[in-house]
Amino acid sequence: QVQLVESGGGLVQAGDSLRLSCAASGSTFRTYVMAWFRQAPGKEREFVAVISLSGASTFCADSVKGRFTISRDNAKNTVYLQMNSLKPEDTAIYYCAASLRFGVNPTNFGSWGRGTQVTVSS
Repeated sequence: QVQLVESGGGLVQAGDSLRLSCAASGSTFRTYVMAWFRQAPGKEREFVAVISLSGASTFCADSVKGRFTISRDNAKNTVYLQMNSLKPEDTAIYYCAASLRFGVNPTNFGSWGRGTQVTVSS
């Protein structure tokens, strides 16, 4: 398994931008599909975005499409989530996760970070 550590969260105002980073340990990062999920208080964890091994393929949830972009740098063992035009409903703990399969189901992701809090005020 790969160890994941998220960073970049914080408190911002509606309309602002944030970039989350997720650093992975080990030399096998490029063999994992990477994704971001989020969980708001009182809600289930939900899919945000996923990226393929090379970064050539990405897919985002409808709720963030056009505002969030997932990318990865395999040389730096890091995956990013650029979040623009943030809304109060984006407030959640954001988790990165690693899987051997491309998909959106959290049960397919065997490695998870501890999360980073994003709070968007109105």
